[in-house]
Amino acid sequence: MNNQLSSQAAEVEGRQRMGVGTDSYGFRWSAANRTQARFKDALDFLEHCHQFGAGGIQAVIGDWDPEFVARFRAKAESWRMYLEGQIGLPRDQADVQRFESRVRIAKAAGASIIRSVMLSGRRYETFDSAESFRQAGQKAWEALVRAEPVVRTQRVRLALENHKDWRAPQMLDILKRIDSEYVGLCVDTGNSIALLEDPIEVIEAYAPWAFTSHLKDMAVQEYDDGFLLSEVPLGEGFLDLRKIIATLRRAKPGLPLNLEMITRDPLKVPCLTKKYWVTFDDLPANVLASMLALVRANVPRKPLPQTTGLSDEQRLSLEDDNVRKSFAYAKEHLGL
Repeated sequence: MNNQLSSQAAEVEGRQRMGVGTDSYGFRWSAANRTQARFKDALDFLEHCHQFGAGGIQAVIGDWDPEFVARFRAKAESWRMYLEGQIGLPRDQADVQRFESRVRIAKAAGASIIRSVMLSGRRYETFDSAESFRQAGQKAWEALVRAEPVVRTQRVRLALENHKDWRAPQMLDILKRIDSEYVGLCVDTGNSIALLEDPIEVIEAYAPWAFTSHLKDMAVQEYDDGFLLSEVPLGEGFLDLRKIIATLRRAKPGLPLNLEMITRDPLKVPCLTKKYWVTFDDLPANVLASMLALVRANVPRKPLPQTTGLSDEQRLSLEDDNVRKSFAYAKEHLGL
């Protein structure tokens, strides 16, 4: 079997098994001064995920040399696992060369999907005015325009994550404007809650545009300025995971489902503060009312997870345990 066919076979089989997003192991990637725990590279990450039956991984693509690319691809194909690359969009015209080089590396390593984001951070934390958000959005659009010819030429799909940046109507408008069969979505099943969007409505809107996904379960809890939002192991939150998966795969059969179980303190969504609303000048009041009603209807069954105060060893252990719990639940209850 030639390289292209074997890579495609691994990708098809891998998609029947859940993959792992790189941020599911944020502590393991950054465990300072603990080389026995830290992932050395993407191949080390691939091997770890293979051990508990993952179908593939999302991994940051660096300046991998040809020998590493060949070793990675050979291992992934032998384990019938897929690779989805993570690459930042080109910041300016001078950065296009870097972007194109890493797309080529990802493709050579077996990836047919590149996951990226248009804005980093959370809009309600990053921006102090509607104008600053508009300017950042314009720069992000220009970066996407620079990236599209590269992925089209390389015939690699670019999956933009709904990343606490645009609400669904704006994100869909971007996809319609770029109008490319090589630009779609990495549908994150939890992020848009922070933008006061109903999770099922978001999935239904995004599913036809999906290239890949971040599958996660979420827990919520009120606090003085709004609500707290936490990733929790699959099955421990309030999301209707069966409905979400069915909706995604009805629109896109075989869509990759990548676990993104981020182990961290709860995120604060300060939707009752003035600053939160500076970039949401056109949202009606019933949007806030609906989200607060959803939060109040889904009181968590146990305290939201916390990592502050834990030792490095405890964080690493909790992180790995959360991922393995999620895989066990997916196998037993979600048919993955």
